[in-house]
Amino acid sequence: MPEGDPKGSPVSETSHIQLLVEGAVARLVLARPEKRNALDQAMWEAIPALLAAATADPAVRVMMLQSSTPGIFCAGADIGEFAAASGSAEWRKANQAAIRNTQVALARCAKPTIAAIDGDCVGGGCGLALACDMRIASPRSRLGITPAKLGLVYSLHDTKLLVDLVGPSQAKRMLFTGQLLDADEALRIGLIGEVAADPLAAAHTLANAIVAAAPSSQQATKAIIQQILDGAADDTSESARIFDAAFTGPDFAEGVSAFLAKRRPHFGG
Repeated sequence: MPEGDPKGSPVSETSHIQLLVEGAVARLVLARPEKRNALDQAMWEAIPALLAAATADPAVRVMMLQSSTPGIFCAGADIGEFAAASGSAEWRKANQAAIRNTQVALARCAKPTIAAIDGDCVGGGCGLALACDMRIASPRSRLGITPAKLGLVYSLHDTKLLVDLVGPSQAKRMLFTGQLLDADEALRIGLIGEVAADPLAAAHTLANAIVAAAPSSQQATKAIIQQILDGAADDTSESARIFDAAFTGPDFAEGVSAFLAKRRPHFGG
């Protein structure tokens, strides 16, 4: 499916953000091409509720983040709005809260998330991609986080997302310089996981592979990996509970039954 032709049932559309559902895949679509999908306050505020709606839908197995327009992913924050409003301490507080709420909601989404990147993925747009579980970019994509070019600072939560992906040295290089990395360099340092001529098609292929596997296993694995990212170095009571509970779940019963019968499993979660 071409990136410029999003299809599916529209669940919600708010402030240039669309949530579309196609069977097991929910797509969060950035749809402000006249501003290169620059994120304004209303967009930041809308995203957590859209994520919550998709997460609450039992039919949805995978979340995808994409643009409505080929060659345009996200230019970052709406600098015009920022310049006009940032003198207000009240607006800055609301803006910082909205960005944090969005990044945390996406980073800790219970279901697998994939960013399909085509074009420049900068600043807050790169932050959204970092918060996804997996990132696929086109060869023409460029990625960067540019607060140093504006005299600003990236938040600790978002900086940690970057450091967890590329390590402290590469994170410092990106943040100190504000340079944009081409897709090959982003792949080399681990910022993205794949370069594909059609990143949306590649993301759908990956989504289909995810849908074919056990959802309970995926969600439990996400929870355990999050504990590791939060600093756990050994099993906790919660990770032990998650591990043990899998043996009594319906997905395990179906997986074993399918294996013994030499058939493809049909997981329900």
